[in-house]
Parts: sequence; structure tokens; C-alpha cells
Amino acid sequence: MQSRTTMFNPVLLVGCAIILVSFAIRASFGVFQIPIADDFGWMRSEFSLAVAIQNLAWGIGQPFFGAIAEKVGDRKAIILGAVFYATGLVLSASAMTPQALQFYEFFVGFGIAGTGFGVILAVVGRASSDEHRSMSLAIATAAGSAGQIFGAPVAEWMLGVMAWQQVFLVFAAVILSVLLLLPLMRAPVATRVELQESMGAILGKAVRDPSFTLIFLGFFSCGYQLGFVTAHFPAFVREMCGPIAAGGLLDSIGISTTSMLGAVSLSFIGVFNIVGTLMAGWLGNRYSKKYLLAGVYTLRTIIASVFILMPITPTSVIIFSSAMGAFWLATVPLTSGLVAHLYGVRYMGTLYGIVFLSHQIGSFLGVWLGGRLFDIYGDYTMVWWIGVGVGAFSVIVHLPIKENRSAVMSPA
Repeated sequence: MQSRTTMFNPVLLVGCAIILVSFAIRASFGVFQIPIADDFGWMRSEFSLAVAIQNLAWGIGQPFFGAIAEKVGDRKAIILGAVFYATGLVLSASAMTPQALQFYEFFVGFGIAGTGFGVILAVVGRASSDEHRSMSLAIATAAGSAGQIFGAPVAEWMLGVMAWQQVFLVFAAVILSVLLLLPLMRAPVATRVELQESMGAILGKAVRDPSFTLIFLGFFSCGYQLGFVTAHFPAFVREMCGPIAAGGLLDSIGISTTSMLGAVSLSFIGVFNIVGTLMAGWLGNRYSKKYLLAGVYTLRTIIASVFILMPITPTSVIIFSSAMGAFWLATVPLTSGLVAHLYGVRYMGTLYGIVFLSHQIGSFLGVWLGGRLFDIYGDYTMVWWIGVGVGAFSVIVHLPIKENRSAVMSPA
């Protein structure tokens, strides 16, 4: 059996690189909302539906790509995902109608599923020892935040020098380029006990376990909140934020418009999320993951409530982005680590993919409702308060989860 005692192994390093590129592109889509809508005269809800479909396709594809990775091979699943991703971006560049863009986002969503958390975290989890697993998962998750730091600002800069269609084509080439790293990513060999466990048996135990259902339900609000903010926050800041003071600190570092502030706010989220995610991984090795998750959702709910009740100013945008960023993806290493702890790592990709589907259903609703309710009411206030409500719901549903693995995995 391959040794799993070293944390910084090639699987983790290559996995981080793939997630970084995948999420840099994915995090930039909110920047394209207004340029594409203005180019074609589309309603806000039409672009929002395209991104919502992307998120839903990501969720639907996740368990399938997890199963492909576990049955056929991790690298083959990643290659397939990158091809889907690039195809979707190239097709999106040719879209002339909302319906065409919405259809093409299915390909992008499947591409993210094959190059994102589900496949990468599963192989990283299998390559990690028990004592390093939570931290390894946190490092891989933080790589997604690193992509978010520069994804949106780079897209904003590229839109200043080329058309949005050309930006999509460049992104397609970039996601394919990460495949050059795959020869370095060799999955660890499963143990004899892991090989004896069938996927059907593990899935059966999981779906009969109430704790798995609670994990599934609790991940919904994470998707809602992240999907809404990623897709709509740049536009929200551009349109609702007070002006940036001429000669002030932001203006002096080149952030002179609310449009740029909206893009940079996603970078602030990414910067602080690196720290928050690594801290979540460290804490997850030492304390109850379900209570840590309940705490994360509590703090997110409070942060969103305070932000929407206060005047929207450049200062409040920076504070909100920093505070929310600290808890942005902190749920991912804790949730994936909890799945691995309860049900083992052999079929972690498939099981986490099922749980992640709930996340992406929430993301679909957050993105779509953001556009739909904006078109109806002219602002995002109701969408924010729905996010507060579902965040409180997630706090409650995590508390009854049983973290005793032996009870879950005992023979039926």
C-alpha cells in the first residue's frame, strides 16, 4: 500500500493547481453579467438563469464524476471535466440568445464538476493520512480561494482590452493547459478492506443514515449564499454602493469605480477565505465538525444581516467581503471531512458529490432568485433575507448529526 504520511505530496499540489484555475474562471462569471446584458439588451434574470443552470449542472454532474473517478480513474475524470469546461466556454463565446447561453452553461457546469472539489478533494482525501486529512482538504479548498482572488479582477481587466467572447476563449485554453500537470497526479492504492467494500453497500448505509440526510440538507444554504454573492455581488456593488471618494485610499490604489470595487470585493473574499479555510481544517482535526459547521453558519447569518441593515458604502463592502470571506469555504473541508470520517474515503467522491448536489440546488436558487427578484423589485433585498433564513436553518440541522463512525458503518 502507498504511504500516506506526507501532507504535501504530488496529489495535493497538482490538485491545488487544478482547483485554483477552475475556480478562478468560475468566480469571474459575475463580472460578465452587466457587459453581456448590455451587449444584447437582456434582462438580469436571463443571465442569472444561465449561471444558475451552470451551478445546477455542476451539482448534478458531481456524483457522476465522483463515480467515474472511483471506477475508471481520477485522471480520466479530470480530463473529461476539462474538455467539458473548455467546450462550454467556447460555445458560450458564440451565444447570441439567452437560451443558447443557458444551454451552453450545462457544459461549463459539468466541467467544473470534473475539475472542482468533488473529484479533487476525494483523491486528496485518499492520499492523506487520518491525522493530515482535514488540513489537506483545507489546503485544497483554499486553492479555490486563491483562484477567486485574481479570477474576477483579471476578467475585469481583460474586458477592458478585449470583448467578453475573447475572454471566454482565453479561459478555455487556460483550463485545458492544466492537463499538462496530470502525469504527476498518481492516486494512492486502496487498502484491501476498502477494495472489499462495494459502492452500493456504502451508498446504502449512507442513505439510510439520518446524519447523511442532515449533512445533505445543511449544505443547501452554503450553496445559496455563495451562489448569490458570486453571481450578483459585483453588480450589487456597482449599482447600490455609495461613491468612492476621490483621492481616498481605494482611489489611490486604482479602485476608482464601484465596478472595479465589485470585482475586487470577490478578491477580498478569496484572500480572507484562505485564512478561514485553513483555520477550519486545523480546527476540524481537533474539534467536533458538526459544531464547527453550526458556528460557521451562525456567523455567516449574523454578518449578512448586519451588512444589509447598514448603508452600502465602500467601507461596508470591504468589511463584509473580509468577514464573509473568513467563513466562505470553511464549510467545505469540514463537510467533506465529516463525510470521510463517517463513511470512509473509498467512495468519498460519490458520497460528497451527492451531498454537494444539495449545495448546488441552493446555488441555483440563489443565483436565479437574485436575477428574478431584482427584475421584479429593482433590488436584491429580499434575496439577502432569504439567505439569512436558510443560514439559520443550517445551524439547526447540523446539531443532531451523530459523529460516531462505528455506529454508522456497523453491519446492517
